[in-house]
Amino acid sequence: MAKSHLCAGAAALALLAVPVVGQANDDLAEMMKDPKQWVTQLGNYAGQRYSGLDQITKENVGELRPAWSFSTGVLRGHEGGPLVIGDIMYVSTPFPNIVYALDLNDNGKVIWRYQPEQDPNVIPVMCCDTVTRGVAYANDTIFLAQADTTVVALNAQTGEVKWSIKNGDPSKGETLTMSPLVVKDKLIVGISGGEYGVRGHMTAYNLSDGSQAWRAYSTGPDNEMLVDPQQTTHLGEPIGADSSLQSWEGDEWQIGGGTTWGWVTYDPELDLIYYGTGNPGTWNPAQRPGDNKWSMTIMARNPDTGMAKWFFQKTPHDEWDYDGVNEHILADLTIDGQETKALVVFDRNGFAYTMNRENGALLKAEKYDPAVNWATHVDMETGRPEVVPEFSTAQNGPDFNTTNICPAALGSKDQQPASFSPVTKVFYVPTNHVCMDYEPFEVSYTAGQPYVGATLSMYPPQGEDHLGNFIAWDAAEAKMLWSKPEPFSVWSGALSTAGDVVFYGTLEGYLKAVDPSNGEELYSYKTPSGIIGNVTSYEHDGKQYIAVLSGVGGWAGIGLAAGLTEGTEGLGAVGAYQSLADYTQLGGVLTVFELPD
Repeated sequence: MAKSHLCAGAAALALLAVPVVGQANDDLAEMMKDPKQWVTQLGNYAGQRYSGLDQITKENVGELRPAWSFSTGVLRGHEGGPLVIGDIMYVSTPFPNIVYALDLNDNGKVIWRYQPEQDPNVIPVMCCDTVTRGVAYANDTIFLAQADTTVVALNAQTGEVKWSIKNGDPSKGETLTMSPLVVKDKLIVGISGGEYGVRGHMTAYNLSDGSQAWRAYSTGPDNEMLVDPQQTTHLGEPIGADSSLQSWEGDEWQIGGGTTWGWVTYDPELDLIYYGTGNPGTWNPAQRPGDNKWSMTIMARNPDTGMAKWFFQKTPHDEWDYDGVNEHILADLTIDGQETKALVVFDRNGFAYTMNRENGALLKAEKYDPAVNWATHVDMETGRPEVVPEFSTAQNGPDFNTTNICPAALGSKDQQPASFSPVTKVFYVPTNHVCMDYEPFEVSYTAGQPYVGATLSMYPPQGEDHLGNFIAWDAAEAKMLWSKPEPFSVWSGALSTAGDVVFYGTLEGYLKAVDPSNGEELYSYKTPSGIIGNVTSYEHDGKQYIAVLSGVGGWAGIGLAAGLTEGTEGLGAVGAYQSLADYTQLGGVLTVFELPD
């Protein structure tokens, strides 16, 4: 980032006389308290995906019925979900990233639509389908992150463009799939493209005009990463000067991945944003000796300046593509008798981490799927997983096919967000139950071309026939409470409610409701296509509704979405999910559910 941005940011902060407690966008933060609306993709800044509405209960959820539906007109994977602001619902689609404003007073009549003009050449550069994870809202504005990295601010009432900026360069493999987050007067936006040798970064843009406030890279020199080597810590110790540069060979960090396509959460009291960085490039670990910092890392930063407070690297020298971008859920928990401001992440690598979000201390780390075998445990002193040599693709070397690694590269959970109920103090987690064979090979870097360097095959764990589980997890005790098997990976975001019901969707297309105490299925309804979207709830005219996007795709459904048939295509996922076509087909549809009058 240019030095002028840092100086301007510091000067502005000095003039604003910022109070001790971080100021969230006041209107947005207040709206998050209203359970009748759904104003951010994860429900609130803490990322809890919890609804305070309680009309739909364990006793009556079985009576749910479709109230109305809306076809998006797009046939690729529909991740993310709708926002509800007052009487308007906002829905976005995969490429070409259409945004619809729907009138809740008229069964979803289109008030306006925005369809950007994008070069379709961006489609083959997108890893794992042409998804987007939804729009953001603040200040009567809808913020859209397009596949071609354009970020657009739209008038929420009319759809007119307020401003537009470019966040990256698709010709270099940079794309954009994440949902941005508004914090105070900034829009926080990441970047995709880890499979193309992209150097990851997180960027803040000023809401007023789209000008860049700061950019923090995941790898490289301290000044470009926005770290103070003596003040930024890892497990309580300063990271030291040029910590990233020292963990890469030569200038590999420049194409080192660490992209930031997952979720961002925020603690207004601590005034810190939290997000994860993805896999290092390439997938062949022999080409990048070292810990490859700071890929695979939880980052805690000041939203005004971007300066880092603490890091925690979950999978040093990643050998399996265990992207570290999953959502970081913030919850206040009693851990070992102490009231703790916790951060909980169900990482792709199969371990559930409970951290102290104030200082990055590691409190708990346990497997949340018993099939996980690539590491025995996490060393609580160093934070490093203890790798099992048999499953080390680095130790086995290039051109050696390491078999039966669990989990597969898509992880024990991918980006599909979990839910936390502040009532039960339990996390409800959609998971994958998939293993893989992994064969690295030498690959050279060319800008805009795939920089993967591995061939994968995926399948269920040995002796089992299901590819997913929906689980309940006690993060304070680091233990599973119950697990509900599913035939396919659960690729839908979960929702817990004050009505004591938990919702999620399945790849075959079922919206399901379960009892949070034991996972007993209370309701299911098959929507027109597989669900990889996130379940939401809102209230309109005094009535609670449940809404979900169906539209099979994403990494698990890439075979259907992109018409792939070879087992190793789709970075190895096609083979594991070939039978999915027997249960569902393509189709983007929003379905809204209600109780009968």
